[in-house]
Amino acid sequence: MKLTPMAPKCGVEVSGVQLADAQGDTLDAIRHAIYEHGVAVFRDQDFSPEDHINFGHRWGGIDVNQYFPLNADFPEIALVRKEADESTNIGGAWHTDHSYDQIPAMGSVLVARDLPPTGGDTEWAHMGAAYDALPEGLKSEIEGLEAFHTADHVYKADGLYAQTDMGKNLRGQDLQTGATHPVVIRHPQTGRKLLYVNGGFTVHFVGRTREESVPLLYRLLDAARKADNTCRLQWKPGTVAIWDNRTTWHNAINDYAGHRREMHRITLSGEALAA
Repeated sequence: MKLTPMAPKCGVEVSGVQLADAQGDTLDAIRHAIYEHGVAVFRDQDFSPEDHINFGHRWGGIDVNQYFPLNADFPEIALVRKEADESTNIGGAWHTDHSYDQIPAMGSVLVARDLPPTGGDTEWAHMGAAYDALPEGLKSEIEGLEAFHTADHVYKADGLYAQTDMGKNLRGQDLQTGATHPVVIRHPQTGRKLLYVNGGFTVHFVGRTREESVPLLYRLLDAARKADNTCRLQWKPGTVAIWDNRTTWHNAINDYAGHRREMHRITLSGEALAA
């Protein structure tokens, strides 16, 4: 198994392994690469829906998505899909999946199934690198802070997605979400300090209103998405990406108007987060 960095501080491309067969020491090495680099990319994979599900179970558990449409034959698999006549895509802004859950998902396994001729790349940003680069004064300012996360403003019947041409495809509009997490967490496996806020679901700091929270929140968001912290993936047929939601943000770039894109996603179960 060979690891090739995608960027200096984020992402790694893994060659010499087929995920469908990965287990034991190989699976442990893949885990370590993802925990460290935030996202791992695997090319030229022969990875059926059954392989996808089996891999998720070997990893340790699958969280079935409550909002996205599901594969009718394999309901553990969520469909991240944009039709050719739609203008809005899923995940088209920097965010961290499931930070609104009391126990956020560890990460995701995303498989390319139907790609546009060009475009549709995905970016990731490494929150360990983002935290490390913060000025010492800002690190002191956020030490011990907690933040409230929710998805209600995104997925509810009157939420952001409902106002777009993609909203009709989503489920779970009657769900209510909300969770409080430390602004700085330690990675459960590596112990590395990570910045844990994101523009999609972090609403305010505990003990402060939204209005009082926005200036500091935006300072953190601006610092985190600096180019030095990021990597970018150009998808190809047979590509699979696995990322750590604690360690990274991601952003699905919506630049393929008039073309269809469908990805299959399994969400990997996580664990409680701690400062």
